[in-house]
Amino acid sequence: MQPAMQHQMMGYDRTSAMFSPDGRLLQVEYAKKTVRQGTSAIGLVCKDGVILVADRRILDKLIVAKSVEKVFQIDEHIGASASGLLMDGRVLIERAQVIAQQHRVSYDQQIDVHSLVRDISDMKQWFTQVGGARPFGVSILFAGIDLDDGPKLYVTDPTGSYWEYKALAVGENETEIKSILEKEYKETMNIDEGISLTIRALKKVLGKEFDLSRVDGCYIKTDQKKFTKIEKDHLKRLNK
Repeated sequence: MQPAMQHQMMGYDRTSAMFSPDGRLLQVEYAKKTVRQGTSAIGLVCKDGVILVADRRILDKLIVAKSVEKVFQIDEHIGASASGLLMDGRVLIERAQVIAQQHRVSYDQQIDVHSLVRDISDMKQWFTQVGGARPFGVSILFAGIDLDDGPKLYVTDPTGSYWEYKALAVGENETEIKSILEKEYKETMNIDEGISLTIRALKKVLGKEFDLSRVDGCYIKTDQKKFTKIEKDHLKRLNK
């Protein structure tokens, strides 16, 4: 019998606060698997800013596409996209919005991306060690512009860990999209070139299911530091 199955039968996965004999938190591992079942989200740092592009995956033809959000504004200079359980992501994103606004009120300046990501990661980590709670089943890409350090891209996963990236994909097909990014991503890309790359990546992994109405995205330019949604006409122009 496989060790994972033995641990399940012995009850080590009944709470996120219980370690298995080989040092694993099974509920946290399940949460990470949930992320890989969520829709794809891609982030890129470009020479003139940072972008987020995500797949809405609209399964019901009667749904209004614009009502399905995958990219969210946190502050004027920060955006986020979640993959996994979007209801979990919504709670964390709303918390991030509150943290960003509290920082503005308290210090009269915008929060840096790293501080925001660290606070959200601390909250996620707390839910991996509290009895009666469960881990957040979501990974979040945070993209923004720091006053002193330019464009930034971070990811925070269900464990509460976080890392900074130049380019990254999370969610379903993340392995395939990462492979595309490793081959085609360049730090010298501008925002339009970056958006074009993300569209090509989604087209390749989605195949016949790809449609521009499924794409949600934003960009933040280094000089403007302003969250801007990518309009459908913009996507059409870059869909080559």
